[in-house]
This record gives sequence, C-alpha cells and structure tokens, in this order.
Amino acid sequence: MLSRKGIIPEEYVLTRLAEDPTEPRYRARERRARFVSKNGNCNVAHKNIREQGRFLQDVFTTLVDLKWPYTLLIFTMSFLCSWLLFAMVWWLIAFAHGDLAPGEGAAVPCVTSIHSFSSAFLFSIEVQVTIGFGGRMVTEECPLAILILIVQNIVGLMINAIMLGCIFMKTAQAHRRAETLIFSKHAVIALRHSRLCFMLRVGDLRKSMIISATIHMQVVRKTTSPEGEVVPLHQVDIPMENGVGGNNIFLVAPLIIYHVIDANSPLYDLAPCDLHHHQDLEIIVILEGVVETTGITTQARTSYLADEILWGQRFVPIVAEEDGRYSVDYSKFGNTIKVPTPLCTARQLDEDPSLLDVLTLARGPLRKRSMAVAKAKAKFSISPDSLS
Repeated sequence: MLSRKGIIPEEYVLTRLAEDPTEPRYRARERRARFVSKNGNCNVAHKNIREQGRFLQDVFTTLVDLKWPYTLLIFTMSFLCSWLLFAMVWWLIAFAHGDLAPGEGAAVPCVTSIHSFSSAFLFSIEVQVTIGFGGRMVTEECPLAILILIVQNIVGLMINAIMLGCIFMKTAQAHRRAETLIFSKHAVIALRHSRLCFMLRVGDLRKSMIISATIHMQVVRKTTSPEGEVVPLHQVDIPMENGVGGNNIFLVAPLIIYHVIDANSPLYDLAPCDLHHHQDLEIIVILEGVVETTGITTQARTSYLADEILWGQRFVPIVAEEDGRYSVDYSKFGNTIKVPTPLCTARQLDEDPSLLDVLTLARGPLRKRSMAVAKAKAKFSISPDSLS
C-alpha cells in the first residue's frame, strides 16, 4: 500500500519480500575504534582495578580529577562536617563544665553565651572562619577549651588550603588552554620537494603564545611479533618537521607540519587504496608547550584514521599580508585542493623515480598555458600613466 501511494519505491518492496528471512545476514565491518578521539580524549576504559586504595594515597590528585559536582559536594561537606564535629565538642565541654544550666553552673563558663547546641554550632563557625561577632568567646577557666580552639583553627586552615587549592587547579587545568589549539580535520599526502609527505595543519586561536612548543607523531596499529605475540596497540614514533625543520615550532600563525615518508617511515608501504575505514591505521599527533601567561605545560592531541587522510591534496594558503600586517583567514583552515600526485607507495616511488617524470610532463603544458594567459593579460592591460 505504501508503494502504491508512492511513499516507498515498488522495487524496494519487491526486493524486501523476495528475501529469505532464514538466511543469515552479514554486516559490513564497523569502523576501527579510535585510540585517541579528535578532541584529544583517550578512548580507553579501565576495568577490574583491584587496588583502589592507591587513589586514596594521592588524595589531592584524586580530588582534582573528579567532576565538578562531586568536587563541590566534597567542598561543602568538608566544611559542614568539621563545623558539626567541633560544635559537638564545644557542647560537650559546656555540658561537662555545667555551663548549660545557668543556675547550677560555675560563675565563669568555659565559653560565654553557649546555652544549647545551636549556640555551640554558631561558635564553631565563628572559630573556624574567624568571623568573631563578639558575643561568644573562650575564657581562661578551661585549658581544654583553649586546646580545642587551637586544634580547630589548624584543621580549618588545612581544609581551606586543600579545597581552595583543588578548585584553583581545576579551573587552571592545562587542557583548558588546549581548547584553542586546533588541528585540521583531515591530513593529506602529497609531493613536497619530490618526496611523498604526510601533512597536517595546526594553529592557535589565542594571541598569547605557546612557548617551546614541540610536536610529536605516533602510528598506532595492531601488529604481531615474529614469536606470535599480538600487540593490539603498537606505537611507533615517527619524526615530524615544520617549515624550518625540527620538532620545535613557533606557533604565532598556523603552520603546516609534515613528515617525509622515507625508508624509515612506517607509512613507507602506504598506498592510496589503503585509505579506507577498514584499514587498521591511526596516526596520533601530540602538541606540547608552556602557556605564556600561566607557565603551565599544556598538551593538545588529535588523531587521524585511514579514511581521514586525503591522497593527492594540499592545504590552501590562509595567511596574507594586509595593511602592513599578516592576517589569517581561519574559514579556510581545513580547505584543500587537488594536486598531481603519483598513485603509488613511497617505496615504489623510490624504486622507480620515472613516475615523477610523468607528473612533470603533465604539469608542463598547464604551466605554459597559464604563463601565456598571463602574458596576454599583461599585453592588453592599460596603465594609469597612459590615461593621463
């Protein structure tokens, strides 16, 4: 009926009815799971940790790593519990000294103006946060009360130092600065200086710089050793270079970072036909540096799967000189254009350099044609001097 009304094509309905429901259906292989997500989070789940007590040995780091709701809950409960605990102590001191019964108590109380648990709780808050309204105070009648006063002040200072330090570290965490460090969505492989290169673009959106910035790259894939050992996440470091060479970068403007695919590269046998989502390949890029304003070391990460690598393309220029200064157009940050690139591996290109001659011959007529068009435009152009 749906096909009769034109909602579903008739051939689709016939195909579905012709299927045998008893036959098993085979699903296509799912995309490879990421080791590092595009925003830099590690896609690793820790399970069956038996030694949970190790986290309590480093309480400060555990508090910093907690989510904000749990941190605020612990922050509030630490103060409330300490106030209630010492309020109970002050109430017991007043009860033991007989200050709660004015007619039967001593002439000089341990703490003045404590008549109930509520007044003891208010006095506990005044002592710990040093408010000091003046209505209640400790006298020299009870040495124990003076000792409790000292202990509560020390405990309050420790709680303030730990909790305020924890909140400060959570607000000034290094990964917050990494939110403004961006990578191109896709990586590209193209020729540069007659060699196949893996290239990506990195940029910083803030004007405050990243000092001593370095960049590293790793290839993560599943491998098997000659002894038969399966390594599910085998990491191989490969060098990356910028326009001036080396890993240190001056990230005042977006840069194209590249890796030369040579005989020592794990991408030496990578071909264009291998760049699909079934390929077991992930390239992780790590950018590290010191934040200029805070001096905290930050790290930004991203990764590229095989189907996120574009073969035979190059990033378009985004830096231009305008009005005596350089401007960056971030709307073209990830844009690429197609360029002539041999459809072979870097190994095949090293073994047969004549593959580059075909590209040179292909670019020759196009270059001559563009030069001829430029000369024609220059020939028929009118200069301002000729109009005067």
